Amino acid sequence: METLAALGAGFAVALSPENLLWCLLGTSLGTAIGVLPGLGPALTIALLLPITFQVPATAAFILFAGIYYGAMYGGSTTSILLNTPGESATIVTALEGNRMARSGRAGAALATAAIGSFVAGTIGTLGITFLAPVVVDFALKFGPAEYFSLMVVAFVTVSAVLGSSPVRGLASLFFGIWLGLIGIDLQTGQARFTFGLDELLDGVNVIVVAVGLFAIGETLYVAARRHAGQDEIIPLRGSLYMTRAEWSRSWKPWLRGAAIGFPIGAMPAGGAEVPTFLSYWTEKKLSKHPEEFGTTGAIEGVAGPEAANNASAAGVLVPMLTLGLPTGATAAIMLSAFQSYGINPGPLLFQSQPALVWGLIASLYIANIMLLVLNLPLVGLWVRILRIPPPLLYAGILVFATIGTYGISNSVVDLMLLYAIGAVGFLMRRYDFPTAPVVIGMILGPLAEQEFRRAMTISNGDWGVFVTKPLSATLLALAALALAGPLLWRLSRRRRTA
Repeated sequence: METLAALGAGFAVALSPENLLWCLLGTSLGTAIGVLPGLGPALTIALLLPITFQVPATAAFILFAGIYYGAMYGGSTTSILLNTPGESATIVTALEGNRMARSGRAGAALATAAIGSFVAGTIGTLGITFLAPVVVDFALKFGPAEYFSLMVVAFVTVSAVLGSSPVRGLASLFFGIWLGLIGIDLQTGQARFTFGLDELLDGVNVIVVAVGLFAIGETLYVAARRHAGQDEIIPLRGSLYMTRAEWSRSWKPWLRGAAIGFPIGAMPAGGAEVPTFLSYWTEKKLSKHPEEFGTTGAIEGVAGPEAANNASAAGVLVPMLTLGLPTGATAAIMLSAFQSYGINPGPLLFQSQPALVWGLIASLYIANIMLLVLNLPLVGLWVRILRIPPPLLYAGILVFATIGTYGISNSVVDLMLLYAIGAVGFLMRRYDFPTAPVVIGMILGPLAEQEFRRAMTISNGDWGVFVTKPLSATLLALAALALAGPLLWRLSRRRRTA
C-alpha cells in the first residue's frame, strides 16, 4: 500500500502541465533520435546535460527518461523500413522486420513493434515500481565494505562484457577512474593530476567528458564511416492494423520478451543486446511457422525482440535508482546528471527525493502511452527524418555540444578538454575500445575510493574486512568469476576441441 500511495503522489507530480510537456518533448525527441542511424539516447542526453543548470531536477529527468524510452521505440522504424538499425539493440528487429516490409507487411511489423514496446515497457515499469523498494530495503544493509565490493562488481562486469576484450574494457575503465581522481583530494587536501592548471583543481566536469565521448567522439566516428550513396527506404504499404491472426501470434512473444528483457537489463552490463538475441532464438524455437524466419519474415521475430528491448530499458533504471550503479552508457550519463544536481542515487534517494523518484517512475507510464500514440499514426513523419542531410546533422550536433559546454563555466579550458576527450573518444570507437566504462569509472571511481577509505578506517587498516563479511566476500567472488569465467570457458572449450 505504501508503494501505491507513493506512486499516486508521483502521478500528481508527473501530470502537472509543465512535466507533461517535458515528457512529450522527451518522447518525441527520443523517437526521432532512435530513427536516425548511428545516434542514440546516450548521445542525446549527453548533449542536453547543460540544461541541468537551468531546469528543475524532476523536469530534467522526466525529459531524459522520455528520450531513453523513445529511442527504444524509434530504432525499430529504421530497422524495418531501411534495414539499418538505429540502435544496437534493434539489430535483431532488422532480421525479420525488413523481410516483412519487403514482402508487403511493413504495417504489421511496425504495429507489432510499437504495441510490443508498449506492453513490455509497461510491464518493465511495473517491475520498477514494485521491485525498487525491495532492492532499497536490501541495500540499506550495506556498509562501506559491501559498497566497495559492489562497485568492484560493477567495474568488472561492465568492463569485461562491453567491448571486444576484457583488457580493452579495463583500459577504458582505468582511464575513467583517472579522470575522476583529477583535482584536490578531499581527505588530504593535495592536488592530484592537475598538471599545474588551476582550472583542474575542482576536477574535470563529468558533463564535459560525457559530451566529449558521446557527442563529439561518436559524431566524428559516425561521420567518418558515412558511406557513399543512399539506402533504399521501403515504402509503407497496407494497413497499420494487425489482423486477428497476427495478434494471436504476437501476444505471447510480447510477454516472453518482457520476461527475458527486464531481469537481464537490471543486471550489471546486462544491456539490451543479450535479451533481444535470446528472445529471437526463443521465438524461432517455439514458432509454429519456422519456415518464415529468414525468408518472408516472421512476426514473432519482431514482437519478441522489441518487447525484450523495451523491458530491458526499464530494468536498467532499477540498479541506477536504488544502488547508484549505472549498467550501461545511457544510465551512466543519467547518473552524471544526478551529480550535476548534487543528488546521489542510492537507497536513501527514495527517502530524500520521493517527489523526484516517484514522479520519474509515474512519467514512464505516461511516456509509454505517448509513444504508442506517436509511433503508429506519425510513422510517415519519422521516415522523413531519415532524409536530413548527414553533414547538416553532424555539424549541428558539434555546434550544439560546443555552445552547451561553454555555457556551463565559460571556460576555454573546458572547451579544450571537450575536443581532446572527443578525439580520444573517436580513437576509442575506431579501435573498438568501449566508451561506457570511461563514464562509469569517472563517476564510481571517487565513490569507490571514498568507501574503501571508510572501510579501512573502521577496520583500523585491516584488509580482511572485505573478505570476512559474508556479503562483501560474495560480491568479490562474483567479480572474480565475471573476470576469469570467460577465460576459463574458452580454455576448457579449446581443450575439448583438441
